[in-house]
Amino acid sequence: MKNAGIMIVDDVPLNTTIARAHLASEGYRNIITETDSTKVLSLLYQKDPDLLLLDIMMPEVSGLDILEVVRGDRHFAHLPVLILTATTDRDLKIQALELGATDFLNKPIDAQDMIPRVRNALLVKSHQDHLEAMVRARTCELEHAQKEVVYCLARAAEYRDNDTGHHVIRVSRYVALIARKLGLDEQTVDMMSQASMLHDMGKIGIPDSVLHKPGRLNDQDRDLMRRHCEFGFDICMHAGDTKTADADILGSFGQQLLEGCSSPLLQMAASIAATHHEKWDGTGYPRGLAGESIPLEGRITAVADVFDALSSKRPYKEAFPLNRCIAILQDGRGTHFDPHLLDLFLDSMDEVRAIRGEFDR
Repeated sequence: MKNAGIMIVDDVPLNTTIARAHLASEGYRNIITETDSTKVLSLLYQKDPDLLLLDIMMPEVSGLDILEVVRGDRHFAHLPVLILTATTDRDLKIQALELGATDFLNKPIDAQDMIPRVRNALLVKSHQDHLEAMVRARTCELEHAQKEVVYCLARAAEYRDNDTGHHVIRVSRYVALIARKLGLDEQTVDMMSQASMLHDMGKIGIPDSVLHKPGRLNDQDRDLMRRHCEFGFDICMHAGDTKTADADILGSFGQQLLEGCSSPLLQMAASIAATHHEKWDGTGYPRGLAGESIPLEGRITAVADVFDALSSKRPYKEAFPLNRCIAILQDGRGTHFDPHLLDLFLDSMDEVRAIRGEFDR
């Protein structure tokens, strides 16, 4: 803790000098002082200290004003703030506590009073920082595990469809490319990219006699194949079936599943599974949605999925040349595909080629 950053703010230079001397005598080395209250907030963001010793009565910007801003910023939520004050005004101290003051140090500063309060405040901050680091690490582990599970589920669906190789990865990369070009934030881009991997999850529910049928499908087979959208939605949104599940066996966790999906990722995956075959002009399936009534994630995945189907080798076709793929997509502009999203994709062909090159198998 001797390396912890300690910032001392007091408009009287002698007070900051005395406080610094007391702290230095105890081995604290990273000490910042400021006597101009108007510079404190910018200095806080610049130095990001572990402890703030703050005078409450200062001209221009008071300690209470600074404390209110600090506690309004989530970044400083756990920053201990020790109020330096000579006042005996009880209401003022209560106001400081309500604004989030950690403790008080009376002026003139007494080293025997100051040092243990500083040590205790830094000790609590150290524990909080450690816990936050553990939470961040655990969150990263869970996010990584979630991505692996999503990929495994997507690959399971692909194996039923004669294993189309890296199809789900390429589609997810194309989806991320379009979403990023659209200006969506990175968290949304990442979630949409992961969710798009499950776009054909519903093919697990299609019989092999239809899924692997050589040649063209008849009307009955085609109707059944189209139900993969419905099946995919159900798989993602309904982890339990209230008609068949035994709540006693499933327990409390199972009961939560029976109530439906609460995962934002699976909710988006369900939306994509249900709508990636809808068309901009309303002639798609399963619901015949049109225009912006089709969810954005479904419209983006439609472009990515069709392009990859055209540009990849499948059991029933060879990969089409890139210029033919582009021509087919352009023919569907404003009928099959959202024109703006398609344009973003077609304007990014260098990046599309790079993705194809990385996962071309």
